Amino acid sequence: MLDDLDIKVLKILQKEGRTKRNELADAAGLSIPAISERLNKLEEKKIIEGYYAKLNRKAFGYDIMAYILVMMESSKHYKSLISHVDKLPQIIECHSVLGEGSHLLKAISKNTEALEKLLADIQSWPGVIATKTTFVLSTIKETTEIDI
Repeated sequence: MLDDLDIKVLKILQKEGRTKRNELADAAGLSIPAISERLNKLEEKKIIEGYYAKLNRKAFGYDIMAYILVMMESSKHYKSLISHVDKLPQIIECHSVLGEGSHLLKAISKNTEALEKLLADIQSWPGVIATKTTFVLSTIKETTEIDI
């Protein structure tokens, strides 16, 4: 599915998503139109899902990060939960999980009062029977890079 050139390009983009096409073309030994076509194909196949700027949340006053494990009454409330999650910008990740709980949320807030309000909101959603929150004190590693 992927050849060595695709892998080389993907590794470069994972390290620096703003790499210019001419630099990618040089690294891969291709022309700019050829690298552009290759990137378009990788995007169409959903191998490249997007290009993002990683912002420092603390620079915007989001001093608190927490993981919130949500316990649901039943899966009949799944669509409702997803709808609520999509409406809250403080929830930056949502994962369906097996084991304890049904969903794991990664949330940010400006202070404990804002987190308390967010938790009260989540706990009021239909089907939510409990939440369990873990505060992040510091982050040692956080990446979107995968080994390819």
